[in-house]
Amino acid sequence: MAQNQRPKSLLDSLGEEIIRILTPVSICMLLVVLLVSILNSSSSLSVTSSIATIAYSETGSDSSWDKFIGALLNSLVFVVVVTVATFILVLFFYLRCTKFLKIYMGFSSFVVLGFMGGEIALFLIEEFSVPVDCITFLVLLFNFAVIGVLAVFMSKMPIIVTQGYLVLIGMMVAYWFTLLPEWTTWVLLVAMALYDLAAVLLPVGPLRLLVELAMSRDEDIPALVYEARPVTHHDSASRPVQRRIWRERQNARLDSEDSSSLNSDLNSTVSIVQSSHNGARIARVEEGQVSERDAELSAPLIDRRMDAQDGMSTESLMLEGMGLGSSGAIKLGLGDFIFYSVLVGRAAMYDFMTVYACYLAIVAGLGITLVLLALYQKALPALPVSIALGVLFYFLTRFLLEVFIVQCSLNLLMF
Repeated sequence: MAQNQRPKSLLDSLGEEIIRILTPVSICMLLVVLLVSILNSSSSLSVTSSIATIAYSETGSDSSWDKFIGALLNSLVFVVVVTVATFILVLFFYLRCTKFLKIYMGFSSFVVLGFMGGEIALFLIEEFSVPVDCITFLVLLFNFAVIGVLAVFMSKMPIIVTQGYLVLIGMMVAYWFTLLPEWTTWVLLVAMALYDLAAVLLPVGPLRLLVELAMSRDEDIPALVYEARPVTHHDSASRPVQRRIWRERQNARLDSEDSSSLNSDLNSTVSIVQSSHNGARIARVEEGQVSERDAELSAPLIDRRMDAQDGMSTESLMLEGMGLGSSGAIKLGLGDFIFYSVLVGRAAMYDFMTVYACYLAIVAGLGITLVLLALYQKALPALPVSIALGVLFYFLTRFLLEVFIVQCSLNLLMF
């Protein structure tokens, strides 16, 4: 006897979405914590000079006020550099220099995998005394970096390979950020969360301009973003279901059919959202006439029914930009991976109880952002909520642990 399937609720759909993006984020954070625990014990790596420390170099003899002011200057310089770089990206994208941007992104990925990855690998080899000769190491490293670039920027690669390399790139960059001075690290995290908020929500924000330009052209922004596998949802009801289709299939339809043909064939309403390093794009289609193969490749964002008499236009459904989401599968910018991992990596330098508290705070912030996105259909960045909760939980946990340790010491001395 056929069983009646209960329609998935909003929370059920969001639960699947969160799990599929939470898993790689958790793996990235775990790898950074392991690297910090292994390598920082021997102080193998140290950042002497970088863009994040160009204005002020923290020393142990400086006062707390001097460290705070210096950290503010470092963060201000870093945010300005990131802002200028993003506006340059907008300019090149406006001029349709997409091939140049892809080449630049590929070169950046090769540098991260080859140089940062090679440096980390050398210190791991030294730490564990792994016997390997120089030639073998260089050949393996070169192949590792080349395959990584191909996996990230070639869509025909297996998705699991692309996902794995993106997590590794995020882990390597995040570990480099954990080597920054402590005050600079914390102020930089807060500054980047505020920058993310302004860049996505302000009308003149660079990420919002980039998103609107991409939407007007129906193009993808060449950026490092993690794409999760789609959530397959089979609804036995005959009512229309909002779905998100794979980017490749959607782009093929947009290239082969004009807007009038698309409306007549699919009887659907489409809204697209795309953002840069800490966001991506969501394409939602109210299913009309979708083939069986389309249904297998599609995934529900929200199991929400729309009234047929609700004449909502495409413009009214468009979102300006966000930190979460994609077309076809939920996407999260690699910048979010990096700064989440920096927070827990810095916490790992204190103790693992603080790491656990920061991890829960980041997960809670990520869930809150997804829920707000689903409920209000408003463009939201992914960093602010998670970073705010993570920083708050870090200092609360550290303060409470210090108070607890002092109290226990006093009790022991009394007895």
